[in-house]
Amino acid sequence: MSSQTLPRTGRLILALACVSQFMVILDASIVNVAMPSIQVDLGFSGTGLAWVVNGYLLTFAGFLLLGGRAADLFGRRRLLVSGLLLFAAASLLAGLATSPEVLVAARVVQGIGSALLAPATLAVLNTAFTEPHERARAFGAWSAAGGIGGTAGALAGGALTTGLSWRWIFLINVPIGVALIAAALTSLPGARPLRREPLDLTGALTATAGLAAAIFGVMQSADHEWTSVRVVGPVLAGVLLLVAFTIVEARIAVRPMLPLRLFRSRRVAVGTAMLLVFGGIGIAMWYFGSLLLQNVLGYSALRAGLGQTPAAVTFVVVARLAAGLLPRTGVRPLILAGAVLFLAGFGWLSQAGSGSGYLLAVLGPMLLVAGGIGLTFPTLMATVTAGVAEDDAGIVGGLANTASQIGGSIGLAVLTTVAVGGYHLVFLVAAALGPAIALVSALLPRSSRA
Repeated sequence: MSSQTLPRTGRLILALACVSQFMVILDASIVNVAMPSIQVDLGFSGTGLAWVVNGYLLTFAGFLLLGGRAADLFGRRRLLVSGLLLFAAASLLAGLATSPEVLVAARVVQGIGSALLAPATLAVLNTAFTEPHERARAFGAWSAAGGIGGTAGALAGGALTTGLSWRWIFLINVPIGVALIAAALTSLPGARPLRREPLDLTGALTATAGLAAAIFGVMQSADHEWTSVRVVGPVLAGVLLLVAFTIVEARIAVRPMLPLRLFRSRRVAVGTAMLLVFGGIGIAMWYFGSLLLQNVLGYSALRAGLGQTPAAVTFVVVARLAAGLLPRTGVRPLILAGAVLFLAGFGWLSQAGSGSGYLLAVLGPMLLVAGGIGLTFPTLMATVTAGVAEDDAGIVGGLANTASQIGGSIGLAVLTTVAVGGYHLVFLVAAALGPAIALVSALLPRSSRA
């Protein structure tokens, strides 16, 4: 069933979730093109400038689990609206910032707002669309919205920075956020809490601090050796905190933030593992694909964004196609087809060099990889969240988003190290990740239909 045949409220909910996801992912990438202008205007140091991006990504990934559980306890509409309010207010502060400290602080708050928002959008879709075809199409549209947001960042950032000012990459979020808040209040059920339970504060603190510390350590690997205390220290602290979190959830918490019983479901456990691996594939495609266009073929940032646009369109089309196929084929055939496309596309892309032409050496393989992402990502998201009880929808959405974000962070750090030997090595490693996902998918139940 297409979105056009949904009731008006269903279409509004789908649009609300998709535009919210688009805005969350867009804001992770839109600042990249504007960084030089931001540095000049606000007087950032070279190392401090990176925190315009890292501040957002760190809190976004670190608070996702907390945001997911809060959506279950306090109501999805309440968390969605709260996330939008926080995100819009922080965007206004970022657009008006007059110092580096204010801008970084605003980006940190933006990340927290996104962490409340992202799992709530998944939970809204998971509970609003229960019929298999409708649900598959909703997840396909949601995945496509995120993919478009990631790719559109370079285009939108370049256009706004060049035509107006870098401040507008943040200020544009304010009217969009207000419109989304109005849509949420109109289309979603009342904000009565689904459960009258207290939040597991010990679990929340250990999970959030552990994720943030581990991701911070991985981020440090961009400037320091993997054996450096600046990398090992935070990562080790994060791992210890996450071990403490697991003990708290298993033995101490009366009402755990992340009930470990969820991992008894092979869909949740295996799907989460696949999303961790998939994070590296997304980074290899969009981030290192852009670097290949700029650093090897000599494209400008804006032209590189345009060069990736056909791949983004392919991703959207294939994601919609996968949404229609998923209820009929189940998960495994789509995952296997995606793995073949990853292997072929990245293997082909690894042959690109400074003398290569765009059409054959770059566009062709990018279209293959984008097709693989379109088959795989919405399938994985639908797999993890399928059959989850309504009062666990938020935390499972947070778990799925967290796995994807952590996989991307680790993938970026590892592939950046690999890139020292050349981008061709990055793409060869990425080519191997597709078959790895296919192998892990064999652990899914045979009858798995998301």
